[in-house]
Amino acid sequence: MLTRRSLLLSSAAAGIYPAYLWAEACRPPVSQGGQHAVLMLNAACGDTQQTNVFEPAVLHVAPGDKVTFHPTHAGHNTASKRGMIPDGAEPWNSSLDVAHAVTLTVPGVYGYICVPHYEMGIVGVIVVGDPSANFEAVRKIRHPGRARKAFRDLLAQV
Repeated sequence: MLTRRSLLLSSAAAGIYPAYLWAEACRPPVSQGGQHAVLMLNAACGDTQQTNVFEPAVLHVAPGDKVTFHPTHAGHNTASKRGMIPDGAEPWNSSLDVAHAVTLTVPGVYGYICVPHYEMGIVGVIVVGDPSANFEAVRKIRHPGRARKAFRDLLAQV
């Protein structure tokens, strides 16, 4: 079923969306029933000075929940960051410009990036259940460019 939201997201992914509808497309769907959404954006919702972001950048979910990443602008993907997922968890690396879903079953902290924009600081964190499983190991990973400060800020929210 084609909804207004799916039309906005598909139009935004193609780079064709009316500016007056941007605020609507910018709001991720409400998380419910073990289903969560993360938007891949060229600019933060409500702050166009903050470029290349995941929205929300920090997400708390339960083990077994599904997270779908939606590219609202061209040129973005999502990939788990090596060393920043719990032992036994499945890594992921999506193609550019396509929605990608992951089901996260292992408790802990999952750091992820947009590969083309990693050094520019487009990074995110998902906390699955108890973050203590790998939090200290995740904090020790080194990052280039703006990703260093972005991950430090996000991990402070965990």
